[in-house]
Amino acid sequence: MQSRLVIDYRNATDVAVGTEHGVSLAMLNAVAPKVAAEHGRILAERAAGDQRWMNLPDDHALVEAILAFVDSVKGRYSDYVLIGIGGSSLGAIATIMALAHPYRNLLPAGKRGGPRLFVLDNPDPEKVKATLELCDLPNTLVNVITKSGQTAETMANFLVAKQTLEAAVGKERASKQIVATTDPKDGLLRQLADAEGYTTFPVPPGVDGRQTVLSAVGLLPAAFCGIDIRGMLDGAAAMRERCMTPEVLENPAYLLAAISVLADQQRGKRMLVTMPYADALFGITDWFRQLWAESLGKRLSLDGKEVFAGQTPIKALGAIDQHSQIQLYTEGPNDKLISLIAVDQYRDTVTVESVPAGIPDLDYLKGAELGQLLDRECLATAWALTQAKRPNFTITVPTIDAGIIGEFFYLYQLQTVMGGALYNVMPFGQPGVEAGKNATYALMGRSGYEKLKAELSVVPADAERFRLS
Repeated sequence: MQSRLVIDYRNATDVAVGTEHGVSLAMLNAVAPKVAAEHGRILAERAAGDQRWMNLPDDHALVEAILAFVDSVKGRYSDYVLIGIGGSSLGAIATIMALAHPYRNLLPAGKRGGPRLFVLDNPDPEKVKATLELCDLPNTLVNVITKSGQTAETMANFLVAKQTLEAAVGKERASKQIVATTDPKDGLLRQLADAEGYTTFPVPPGVDGRQTVLSAVGLLPAAFCGIDIRGMLDGAAAMRERCMTPEVLENPAYLLAAISVLADQQRGKRMLVTMPYADALFGITDWFRQLWAESLGKRLSLDGKEVFAGQTPIKALGAIDQHSQIQLYTEGPNDKLISLIAVDQYRDTVTVESVPAGIPDLDYLKGAELGQLLDRECLATAWALTQAKRPNFTITVPTIDAGIIGEFFYLYQLQTVMGGALYNVMPFGQPGVEAGKNATYALMGRSGYEKLKAELSVVPADAERFRLS
């Protein structure tokens, strides 16, 4: 399989939007030696056993194990509950949104290609209760996903689902209806899975959660929903092959990283908008938003200096957000770089066969095809942004299929790794998240966090002054 993505970045350059707002060829050439050097480092780290996310497209044994498991329980379950948050859910959601029927849960079982899918991510009591009430519990498979078992939201949701399942079918049977995707050896969930005999799949060691979409974390839920996971890995491998060049103007991931970071640091574009013109690709923007924000939003540089790096990622959907956000993007602060995603051929064709007589202003829609309309909306948005000197670029795909989704996942991950190199920050880990996690543990009464709980319990003397009730 060969990579099929096309990137048109002219509208992000000074040629289209002027020297004040556009990235110049000279800027890209100036950063080229840094990109080439970092490319060599990344490949060396991969060869040394780091950058393990790059090897996920090669894990064909895992794919076969997943497919064998899904086949072994085919027809057994009517409902599949995925319990995870962040990197443990967003990739699977993006994949299924892109490649499955948009209303698959409403389809008859014979047309659905697998059980109904429900996701418990946010520990919202109303949603959790409603989901578990809706599921046919004797015929429900629960897939809990967390590497360590330390994620409070995931474990709380899982324990509620576990106790509800056990009440419905008994403890012994419930354990056979639970699949844990977790660390192969260590962690709280691993301990529980081993003790209670859950079927398990591995979260790959040495891979951050937000980079696990091409592992069992994302592939198992996709396979249960009838997605071609082999095709996804083939697409990712094709993009990896395309990105083996160190040349910034030839490597799509490095080009996007360079344009984004240069636009931020030298042109004041502190926000990166991703706007696909296909409902099916909207989940990708959610997944990418976490990847870009959590990887690059760092206080300290690699040499320990305070830099407060990062570009704020924003998700949008064409053409819906032409009617809500584009007004701001074209006439508000010129502080955004906008990525449009276009589709050459949508998977379905819907045509306006006729228009009401006597209303000539609607005649232009007669014979119009909806995919063509969306495509022209995308072109029109790019034109309007460029006229307003707002830098933008367009990624075009021939259609939406498993290979293309695999390409997107690999492209954006490598773009983010190179983005970290250009910002001079560590793109792995999320130290800024830990403070909130620890505070949550303390407030919930977890042992070992008593000192922090006492600190959090102190009410400022002037608190009432700033309270409106």
